Amino acid sequence: MSLKENMDFVKEELNSEEKFLEGFVRLERFFKKYKLLIISAVVIIVVAVIAINVTSYLKEQNKIKANIVFQELLKNPNDEKALETLKGLNTRLYEIVLFNSQKKDISINTEFFKELLAYEKAIKEQNVKKLNDVSMEKNFLLKEFAIFNRALILAQTGKYQEARDALKMIPETSQVTDLVALLEHYLITK
Repeated sequence: MSLKENMDFVKEELNSEEKFLEGFVRLERFFKKYKLLIISAVVIIVVAVIAINVTSYLKEQNKIKANIVFQELLKNPNDEKALETLKGLNTRLYEIVLFNSQKKDISINTEFFKELLAYEKAIKEQNVKKLNDVSMEKNFLLKEFAIFNRALILAQTGKYQEARDALKMIPETSQVTDLVALLEHYLITK
């Protein structure tokens, strides 16, 4: 290597070191300028992560307590203290216990159980209008069966054409198709 090549090499090395130090100085200036903002952002992120973890832990503990109380209520449904505790911990499980206990004048807002309770009341009262309302619910599990029961009540009260019309609302792929066929067979003679 010649002296000139050595000098060029040394100049290149110094330039790269200079650029490195220059970048470091820029970074330091940026940090000093936005120090408060950067520290605040880091603190907010740390606090948010801690809050999310604590909330998650508390929800999990709440679920565990609610499940324990629910199991106690399944064993002893008359335990009023446990019932009130469950009401505070998990309203859905509380409403399921109420539905299961069949207490009079209960109000249930939990999906499926609300419709089941309305269906049960409509069947007991033989109320065609209530059965119609329940069968029109989008998510009702026993929709076709409610329509069939409505048609059955209509047939029992002598409203044969309305019963036939109600049976037409039940799809052929329904699991109550056999019952529909039996009722339609009966309605042919009327």
